[in-house]
Amino acid sequence: MKIIVAIIQPFRLDEVLQALYAEDINLVTVSEVLGHGRQMGVTEVYRGNKEMGNLLRKIRLEIAVNRQLRQTGHQLQL
Repeated sequence: MKIIVAIIQPFRLDEVLQALYAEDINLVTVSEVLGHGRQMGVTEVYRGNKEMGNLLRKIRLEIAVNRQLRQTGHQLQL
């Protein structure tokens, strides 16, 4: 088994999970994390609070795949 780690935007979570379930990939852990990429210095309003600085809310997915899926070179279509 291998673990794949992906960091995605929160609004993409449902779409990604549906694609994983369609490919019969069910071993998924979802965590809320903070981070930034190219959008450093962005100010956002989250639940009425202004958040300044470099850290934005993200979703971290840890996906466990077995050897069979790795050997077929599976790609998800999102």
